Formats: sequence, structure tokens, C-alpha cells
Amino acid sequence: MSSDRLENALRPAGDRFLVLLKSRGPQSAGELGRATGVTGEAARQQLVRLAADGLVVATAESRGVGRPTQVWSLTDAGNARFPDAHAELTAGLIRSIRTELGEAVLDRLIDARAAESKEAYATALEGAGLGERVARLAEARTREGYMAEFWAEGNGFVLAENHCPICVAATACQGFCRAELSTFRDVLGPEASVERVEHIVQGARRCLYRISPEDKESKGRKGGRRGKPG
Repeated sequence: MSSDRLENALRPAGDRFLVLLKSRGPQSAGELGRATGVTGEAARQQLVRLAADGLVVATAESRGVGRPTQVWSLTDAGNARFPDAHAELTAGLIRSIRTELGEAVLDRLIDARAAESKEAYATALEGAGLGERVARLAEARTREGYMAEFWAEGNGFVLAENHCPICVAATACQGFCRAELSTFRDVLGPEASVERVEHIVQGARRCLYRISPEDKESKGRKGGRRGKPG
């Protein structure tokens, strides 16, 4: 059994459901039951208890012919169960830096932080092909609290971050998101095109990046586009 599966197996049932709803989005009791190895009714009973605690909520969703399916999702309180690294302190420091020192100083601090991340990622990803670099980047981001995963899609890959442990800071200052995208583009290399297609701070459930091999022809058409905020 992998360490991830072992850790999941040792979680209380309610916590396992919260993790699944966070990382996979809204699901029915039956889907959650199959994922955790319990019956749909047992899953429903656990979800009712979580709902009583204000952590999940059910909505009716039409899934083709027949009666609507009850689909469960996290509430704001449920999302708050996942760590947001010293959120209020960070947000306060951002406000103070912006007010006392100005936006340019804040940007320089964010760039310095990004440079440290790039150096660490570059070391971890060195010598690997694109697919392996994406896999190692997902592992590194998961260790940092982003609940990252990846999969192959077409001739490229998708990198998903199901949680943002610095969401309050990123909402207060979009420079963090700009630096993150620039970092991914740099460490995955010039042969990869990286685009953010879903964004938590814009209301999405997760941040999603499409990573495609960059051929010379398309690179020439884009010119100096790489590294710009997206």
C-alpha cells in the first residue's frame, strides 16, 4: 500500500470524505462510498453528520433520465478545515508592505521568494523528461500543501492544485499568482507551454494548468510570450 493510501486509510471516515470532496469536487454519496469502501447508505449517514456540523451541503443535480441525484460539496466551513498558512498574518503583512513601502517593494519580495522556489524545483526536476518533471513538480507542490496531482491529456499533461494554502495572500496580492505561473514555465523548460485555465482566486474550485510540448513553429508564432503573466 502506498504512503498516500495508507494515510487515507488511517483518517476518520468524515475526514476522508472531506479530502475527497476537496480534491475531486462535488460527489454523490454512492461515489464517495465506492471511493472509501463503504455502502452508499453508510456514506450518506456520514455526510448527514458532516452537514449537521456545517461542513458539507447537498444539492439536487440532474444526471440524465430519472430523479435528480443528491450531490454533496464542501461549505466555506468545510474548506476552512484545510490549512491556509498563517493567512491573516500574511494578509496583514502584505497590507503593511504595500502601505509603508509601496507596490514595487512588494513585487521585489515576491520575486525573491519565487527565485528561491525556482532554484529548489530546478534541482528536483533536473535531468528528467517533461512527464517526469511534471510528476516531480506535483510531488513538491503537494508537500507544500497544494494537494497537487497530474495526468496525461492528449500529447501533454494537466497539473491540478486542489488547495491553495496561501489563498488569502494570493487574493490580497495577485503577484503571488503571477510568480507561480512564471515559476512553472521556467522550471518545466522552454520545450513546454504552460497555461493556467482554472484559478481559485477567480472563483474556480482549483487551479488547473495545461502543459503542452512546445514545438519550434508554435514557439516562433508566440514570440516572447513565455514568462508573461497569464
